[in-house]
Amino acid sequence: MGIDRFIGIDLAWAQSGARTKPNETGVAAIDTHGVVIECGWTRGLEETMSWLARTAVDGSTLAFVDAPLVVDNPAGQRPCEREVGRRYGRWKVSANSTNQSSPRRAGVLLRERLEESGWSYDDGRGGPPTGGLVFSECYPYTTLVGAAELGYDQERPTYKRRPARVQTAQWRAVRAAECDRLIGHMTGLATADPPFLLSSHPVSRQLLSEPSPQKAADYKHREDLIDALLCAWTAALWYRHGLARCQVLGADSSLPPGQAPTIIAPARLEQRRDGETRPIEGNQPLDGPSPVASRH
Repeated sequence: MGIDRFIGIDLAWAQSGARTKPNETGVAAIDTHGVVIECGWTRGLEETMSWLARTAVDGSTLAFVDAPLVVDNPAGQRPCEREVGRRYGRWKVSANSTNQSSPRRAGVLLRERLEESGWSYDDGRGGPPTGGLVFSECYPYTTLVGAAELGYDQERPTYKRRPARVQTAQWRAVRAAECDRLIGHMTGLATADPPFLLSSHPVSRQLLSEPSPQKAADYKHREDLIDALLCAWTAALWYRHGLARCQVLGADSSLPPGQAPTIIAPARLEQRRDGETRPIEGNQPLDGPSPVASRH
């Protein structure tokens, strides 16, 4: 057994209404060599489920989803979301609050659909899976500041929300330039462990050949794909290194194993609780060379 396909989904959190077209969801899949097998966009849960059915390898796929998947709190913020701010706030990363009154809960619906289709939700508290069709929750911003390979040692990149120091009139140009720098950082993952080859698919290769657009809709289109690719690489990192390189936010839940609302996040030593390290290792080596921003 084993996992040999890693999928990233940057899910549009809101469901469409009867007259509303769904927002785009970024989707990406990579293999153990870091080759991008497929990537692009879907609209709505039906398209996303169809894409997954075509792309996943039965019995050996791990999907990481950027969206709240388990929401069991009536009000307030999920514990895993509070931990994002506590562990990554110094890097200007926090998370929005999600509860059972939140209107944007497409992640919960996706989890239910996946479970009906034979996938298993994994909260990560037992370490990475060894096989199956498995999915978990992640948050790309924690990857950007938690994975040292990406080089964001001081704070997260400003490719989403305008910082106060940037004037509104300049923001689109600044954002596009920052996005191009982020893409440059992602190319460095070609020699990471696990590797990631941004130029290995025609769609992801366009991120390198075309400058980031300034028009809002075009920029969001690109941003969704970037986040999906980051989610896929985070899944590979979790499988490869487990709790040696990642932490499970929300791990103190009293719910049974595999059922807690958690976020699996790459972590530097100083981002862990009291600098803790965990002895649980990942799986066998993969083939290849060894203002505060909030979620959505």
